[in-house]
Amino acid sequence: MRFLRGNPLANVMYEAAQRYPAPSNLTYFWNFGVYSVVCLLIQIVTGLFLAMHYIPHTDYAFHSVEYIMREVSCGWLFRYIHANGASMFFIVVFMHTFRNIYYSSYVFPRQSIWFAGVILLVCMIITAFLGYVLPWGQMSFWGATVITNLFTAVPFFW
Repeated sequence: MRFLRGNPLANVMYEAAQRYPAPSNLTYFWNFGVYSVVCLLIQIVTGLFLAMHYIPHTDYAFHSVEYIMREVSCGWLFRYIHANGASMFFIVVFMHTFRNIYYSSYVFPRQSIWFAGVILLVCMIITAFLGYVLPWGQMSFWGATVITNLFTAVPFFW
């Protein structure tokens, strides 16, 4: 414990973690932003591992995913963590959004933070769609077909 008190960096971290003033009614519902960052970090780490073995070509994409699942050491584990982590990431972000709607966090003076969050949500949905299409199997092919055909249903005027 003396080492922690003598080390300035450890002392700052201790002060930030233990002696941070917080309201007494603070609950786990106020931590969804932190939960989403943890999910994002898990997605980045597993995605980088999967990207090391993935071949981005329409002829080889599905086979590279099969190679990751069958031949790469713990590849199946990283793929399942990545796939389920994406679902967890969306659950946490949607709960974070609904909490903000419940507490009216979109009104003045926080509307610019709300707009930034909505833009991040749209970017996250687009990124998830692109990640879903990457294996280029039957499910991802027909998922891409359905999503791209949604844009044809929107009327466009010249």
